[in-house]
Amino acid sequence: MWANVLHGAKDLRLEQVARPKTGPGMVLLRVRQVGICGSDMHYFEHGCCGAFVPNRPFILGHELTAEVVEVAQDVTFPAIGARVTVNPARACGFCDDCKSGRGNLCRKTIMLGSASTTPPTDGAFAEFVTVRADQCHVLPAHMSDGLGAMMEPFAVALHALKQAGSIAGKRVLVTGGGPIGLLVLIAARAFGATPVALSDVVAGRREEALKHGADFVLDPADKDLSEQVRSLTGTGFDVIFEASGAPPALRQAFHLVRRGGTIVQIGTLGADDVPLPANQIMANEIRFIGSFRYGNVFDEAIRLVETGRVNLEPLISEIFPLEKFSEAMQRAFAKDDVVKVQIQIS
Repeated sequence: MWANVLHGAKDLRLEQVARPKTGPGMVLLRVRQVGICGSDMHYFEHGCCGAFVPNRPFILGHELTAEVVEVAQDVTFPAIGARVTVNPARACGFCDDCKSGRGNLCRKTIMLGSASTTPPTDGAFAEFVTVRADQCHVLPAHMSDGLGAMMEPFAVALHALKQAGSIAGKRVLVTGGGPIGLLVLIAARAFGATPVALSDVVAGRREEALKHGADFVLDPADKDLSEQVRSLTGTGFDVIFEASGAPPALRQAFHLVRRGGTIVQIGTLGADDVPLPANQIMANEIRFIGSFRYGNVFDEAIRLVETGRVNLEPLISEIFPLEKFSEAMQRAFAKDDVVKVQIQIS
């Protein structure tokens, strides 16, 4: 099959590689469309993603729509011919985390298109990929391949919202206007948060947030930011979703959240520890919560998009063919006017 293989930093090659085989409990998927994620961009730019350093060339990609073309003998669902999106994180199913319903925390997770395992696990920027059958979620017939490939990042946003508890009527700030931040913004509005603000140092991203329903936007570099927040919210935001992965944004969140408020950390902050104001957390009873990948929210994400409760179509900026993957990756780095770039495989 044809696949786009990462050999090192800025070294992507369209190559013929062996088509994966279907083992017990697995299905073979013909990939239709795949989104470029921030982690894919890190691998492309640096040859690694944080502490995940591949020990061999491998295939990126984990946001996908695909068609089931082959199933193992022990698989009864999904059926051949079904069009699916995929939870790319394959938990073991047997550890304490999995048994307690928190498979996203499973230490034995195998992630598509990732060097979190050794050897790395090949992903979906290829004509075919294999996954465990229970990773598949069947898509409605009328949902486009592009929207199907948006379910994985949207699931990240939905899981973060659930970590915060009910947000109906809450004053919400999202820090970071990348794809995940915008998805959190859209989801927060759908679940009744008001007002919903977004902050980002990039003016283009603030403009994009307004297009997608932000009630107001903030520049975190403004000297009078605290005064702006007080005039808009009174005592501060009830809930802040930190989606930028920038340590200054997290530190600033503790000054913008109200006493008794909640901060949900979504963005990855790098390998170094980030100092936190422990006394402020204690004295103001601030809830500081992590949100990692996604819980069991893929079917919920599909229903929200299927019924029109949320509209993710405007987030898809451009679609490239597989042979123009390097060009697509470069386009994805244009932060000011691009949200989500996707690759059409078949």
